[in-house]
Amino acid sequence: MSFVLHGIGVSGGIAIGYARLVSHATLEVAHHIIPENQVNEEIARLENAFTVARKELETLHAAIVDGPATNEYGAFLDLYLMILADPTLLDAARENIASHHYNAEWAITQQMDVLLAQFEDIEDAYLRERKNDVVQVVEHVLKALSGPRGHLSPQVGQEEGDSILVAHDLSPADVMQYKQHHFTAFLTDLGGLTSHTTIVARSLNIPSIVALRHARRLIRDNDLLIVDGIQGVVIVDPDRQVLSEYRLRQSQIELERKKLQRLRSVATRTLDGTEIELHANIELPQDVDQVRESGAAGIGLFRSEFLFLNREGLPEEDEQFEAYRTVVRKMQGMPVTIRTFDLGADKNFDNSRRVASNPALGLRAIRLCLAEPHMFHTQLRAVLRASHYGQIRILIPMLSSVAEITQTLQAVELARQSLRDEKIPFDEGIRVGGMIEVPAAALSLNAFMRKLDFLSVGTNDLIQYMLAIDRTDDSVVHLYDPLHPAVLWLLMDIIRTANRARKPISVCGEMAGDVLFTRLLLGFGLRQFSMHPAHLLLVKRQILRSHLPDIEPLVKKLTRLRSQEKIHSSLTKLNA
Repeated sequence: MSFVLHGIGVSGGIAIGYARLVSHATLEVAHHIIPENQVNEEIARLENAFTVARKELETLHAAIVDGPATNEYGAFLDLYLMILADPTLLDAARENIASHHYNAEWAITQQMDVLLAQFEDIEDAYLRERKNDVVQVVEHVLKALSGPRGHLSPQVGQEEGDSILVAHDLSPADVMQYKQHHFTAFLTDLGGLTSHTTIVARSLNIPSIVALRHARRLIRDNDLLIVDGIQGVVIVDPDRQVLSEYRLRQSQIELERKKLQRLRSVATRTLDGTEIELHANIELPQDVDQVRESGAAGIGLFRSEFLFLNREGLPEEDEQFEAYRTVVRKMQGMPVTIRTFDLGADKNFDNSRRVASNPALGLRAIRLCLAEPHMFHTQLRAVLRASHYGQIRILIPMLSSVAEITQTLQAVELARQSLRDEKIPFDEGIRVGGMIEVPAAALSLNAFMRKLDFLSVGTNDLIQYMLAIDRTDDSVVHLYDPLHPAVLWLLMDIIRTANRARKPISVCGEMAGDVLFTRLLLGFGLRQFSMHPAHLLLVKRQILRSHLPDIEPLVKKLTRLRSQEKIHSSLTKLNA
């Protein structure tokens, strides 16, 4: 019987193939009492399982090769090894066996539940999702306890390339084990927009859907599946007509991708001849290869904190320097904008468990950097040193006051002077810009422009703070609307104010990479976009088809509307 499941599409495209179910050990744990004379033996069995799991993860780490998501894999495995080495996990499980005579499997899952309950009290969505990393580590221990469990169900008939992986949850370590099977898509019951699975899926560019809730239970081995990563839809056992329609759509998408590649070397200008700059966002040095393939004119946002998430402590200056220099050299003279660490309650560099009651409004980004001057100084020196090898710009996140800008510029000058004293070369003319992602920054724009060399609008947080909506909270995510009249007015005012002052401005949030908003942003006066490399050619094509004298009056009318329904309707006409 055919049925449809809905989740969160985290990597676009369409895949058609057969389900391959992954065993989920934590859902299959038996519970029984161990006789007194077998307690020591059971504890030894648990300890051995930890050793086996550790060796497995270390083997996976050693087997990492260069390719998509290489650094993510290494960072995730480092985190798993760190959790595995935490004595509170093993010691508490030992105590469960010694005191309650639990079997090893039940003892470790009971301690896991205690830890997960602690994570549930954390308000920050990203940090809360780190509980899944604990689950993944326990999964490895359970698999070691039970011996080979058959991670994958038997395959019947289909080619590996037709396989779609279906799991309750999926770790990056699992992806490494399974990637040799060349799966065409990943489906998981758990996960969200900030989960590790999402990061890996996007970097591998495989259609993927998370948060399907009950997919692992409802889908059977070898069920024929259609995965629509664009809409976040899974169709199980489609009929011939639906299958035929999706095969046609799949062919059309592939044809469109090939056509888009022809635009790589085409100048980015509108039909009336207006030049537009398209830059790319990256998280890791190896992402530069995708940037170059997309034909981007530079890197508009290098999220530097992704280099150092999920590790014990932040790296030393030389390690940071090498990472930044690698990117700059690969870009061969094109501009690279490095955003300073956007860290906070979801990643504590000092390994403390500092959890704010509302982390999105707490000690994060530039606030944390100014509160930890040694950390900030180390990063600034590394960035400045790398600027000797190419065109680097420094971007400061989450600024909300002129005082923060003043302190930041003083920190930059302190780093400059320290390099001068040591006679280490760097670009003396390096530019410093700020992100406009807090409403206070948008409303203080004139003062900000007098201090900063350029601006970049982070629409993701700007909308979140403007509408007081946590975009990672499923219960209110439907209220997160970039087309809210207040959001549009503020965004238009930011861009036009910067243009009047001839201050360079870009948009680097999700809106920049969504073709739905391309003409709207052009009508606001935006001339520099920065987005994920995978979206760049789609946006470029929309720009090449746009005529500003026709767009601008339509956008002007749209911004006068106060009904979101009418705004959506007007935007459809704008994009026709």
